[in-house]
Amino acid sequence: MVRSAFLLLLLAVQLAGCARHEPEGIRFGVQQLPFNFDPRQATDAASERVNHLLYQGLVRFDEQRLPQPSLATWERPDPLRYRFTLTGDDHFDDGSPVTIRDVVATYESILDPAGNSPHRSTLSLIREIRAINDSTLDFLLDRSDPYFPSYLSAGILPARLIEASHDFSSKPVGSGPFRLLAREAGRVQLERKSDGLLLSLLLVKEPSVRVLKLLRSEIDLLQNDLPPSLVDYLAKQPGVRVRTVDGSNYTYIGFNLDDPVTSDPRIREAVAHAIDRDAIIRHVFMGRARKAAGLFPPEHLLGIEARDTVPFDPEKSLALLREAGYGPARPLELTWKTSSDPFRLRLATVMQQQLANVGIRVRIKSYDFGTFFGDIKTGNFQLYSLTWVGLKTPDTFRYIFHSDSIPPGGANRGRYRSLKADRLIESAENEADIDAQVILYRQLQEQLLHDLPYVPLWYEDQLAAYRPDTIDGYVPRRDGSYDGLIGLQQHRE
Repeated sequence: MVRSAFLLLLLAVQLAGCARHEPEGIRFGVQQLPFNFDPRQATDAASERVNHLLYQGLVRFDEQRLPQPSLATWERPDPLRYRFTLTGDDHFDDGSPVTIRDVVATYESILDPAGNSPHRSTLSLIREIRAINDSTLDFLLDRSDPYFPSYLSAGILPARLIEASHDFSSKPVGSGPFRLLAREAGRVQLERKSDGLLLSLLLVKEPSVRVLKLLRSEIDLLQNDLPPSLVDYLAKQPGVRVRTVDGSNYTYIGFNLDDPVTSDPRIREAVAHAIDRDAIIRHVFMGRARKAAGLFPPEHLLGIEARDTVPFDPEKSLALLREAGYGPARPLELTWKTSSDPFRLRLATVMQQQLANVGIRVRIKSYDFGTFFGDIKTGNFQLYSLTWVGLKTPDTFRYIFHSDSIPPGGANRGRYRSLKADRLIESAENEADIDAQVILYRQLQEQLLHDLPYVPLWYEDQLAAYRPDTIDGYVPRRDGSYDGLIGLQQHRE
């Protein structure tokens, strides 16, 4: 705490007299700006959060992660057919109405193998998309799936622009509550369509600088990506409000199963048993996290309790290393990739020390997030740690763990291949009864805990800090989305 306060004081001295005029509107300090405004291609959290403001899908999700009508309502005339009907009053940024033609074009472009959409595997059960009239279409499926509406949250794009090969990645055109006004170095500016309110996402990578800017009224809001010591510091400052909720975003250690070392299940299990998650949550997070067992938190229909399936057990870790041929005379050496964010580096360093305690030598290599994430997508790593955000539906299991989802077909970035896991995913997808699906997905999660392509770590709390003298009513969401901005009010004169 003393160190954090000293750092803030030092930064204040350094920045004194150099404050620049910020754009009008709500100023949101973020650690990472979006990379890609095309919802068919974006997979990083920053892009998906902003794209959710720029676009609308056929469905949206409530706080209980249940699908709700967005652009359309739906019915299920038979087990292999879902009928969606547009509400009829939604428009794109250019004023043109959202039509069935736009919906068809969007999903056909996702399903087109030439588009290399990472979301294609999720929708592979679609056999045909059939327009009924100007406001209604049918999705015809190869198999029955009661979760199918939950898969249709992708932002809808104008068909005419898809046909013209428009660059949505830098020039988004959507029907969401915000539109893009400007994108430049260090800033993305949005406009809320309902009232013209401006929102500026300002890149401030260093957490201490974000905190200082909030205290100096140079930004109005920040969300997450703060070490607990700075959260405690902010909570004690006048003129600042800190709000937290239990988080649902899943943090994990990922392995490259194409690597000759980390492909050995004994190595992955040794790493898992060397990590003292309870100690990290208690001392590093200061209690602001929950131990995880699977992708979904326990309160989710598919969630499993965070029991100690991979408990902290250094003796077992040592035994597994010996069995794999490693020990004092031949220590295991691994490379761990992470982003250059100070708190993520600290977490990696803590786990590096825990692994060193069982004789595993870890070399940490940190990069800016773009470089780091690029390496993960291309399989250029041994192990890493990341967080999955916004997980809501069981199609996630196919997207992350099915052997058909190895990039570019999906997000199986660890190159995990398991016939048993594939069959459990496929069996669950072909099961029409939700209760029976749940049983199969729980079996799948037990298989994942056995194979350990991921080591489950924790769900971090979601937090927001803001100045109540300038904004009102901001509540962080469990999944870390920015949806609270839709109804946010500004007080600035």
